[in-house]
Amino acid sequence: MEILRSVKENVILKDEIENIAPFDDSKGNEHLMRLSPLPEADWDDQVRMSLRGMLPRERQNPEGAGPALSTLVNHPELTRDFLIFSTRMLYRNSLPPRLRELAILRVATRRNCAYEKTHHIIIAQEEAGLTPTEIESAMRGEALVEPDITVLRAVEELEVDSIVSDETWAALSEYFDKRQLMDFVFTVGCYGLMAMAFNSFGIEPDHESE
Repeated sequence: MEILRSVKENVILKDEIENIAPFDDSKGNEHLMRLSPLPEADWDDQVRMSLRGMLPRERQNPEGAGPALSTLVNHPELTRDFLIFSTRMLYRNSLPPRLRELAILRVATRRNCAYEKTHHIIIAQEEAGLTPTEIESAMRGEALVEPDITVLRAVEELEVDSIVSDETWAALSEYFDKRQLMDFVFTVGCYGLMAMAFNSFGIEPDHESE
């Protein structure tokens, strides 16, 4: 999950991201920061407990945690509960990593979420084996082969209508079992929710704060 990518030391430059798939300028690329990272002086035991198992102790501070986590821990109870869910949707997801990332990248692009987009470009390349061309196509909602076509169509339907049509559900069922169908819907929902939160709070990618 993009929040948890703070654990790793991967850095991707802004121009590299824009070369893969530019943002939709009609919506605006940047979001005003409304919530600031929690000051280090306020990182008490409750805050650190909310990150237990997510970050090593030495990184449980605003700088080490990165912009997303250090902002979310303004509400440590919510952070802990959401991390349990979002971590499951990334690391214990029954979907093939490649199809999971296709869906997430499309959600991130539709929702104009710079943070999700930045981190999942990395995940898609390094962990799911997607090529730059496949990443760019997924962000545009385009694919040439199955099951990519059906997965991206289902994302569009969920984003627009909050339901997968009967026709698309039947097509998805050719590739996914019941658990994977459920994981797919919850994946789109999880990353849609995360995009709304990050955009509303004004959380930008790590590299933009450097």
